[in-house]
Amino acid sequence: MQKIRPDLDIGSTIRNLRLQCNLSQDDVVRELSLMGLTISRSTYAKLETNRMNIRISELKALSLIFHCDFNAFFIDI
Repeated sequence: MQKIRPDLDIGSTIRNLRLQCNLSQDDVVRELSLMGLTISRSTYAKLETNRMNIRISELKALSLIFHCDFNAFFIDI
């Protein structure tokens, strides 16, 4: 089995943005679901720990949920 090796540490940025918005992982998963992106909390947790690659559609939705510019995900990278 091949290990996923992320090329950027975007997960910690996603986590920090979520915490700045005072949202739990469950809150974010619920909001994503309302936007038509079905994702489990455990899958979302994998995104924050870089154990799973994130899709552009998910990043776009997260920028709306976190009320941030799309570029905010890449500032610390």
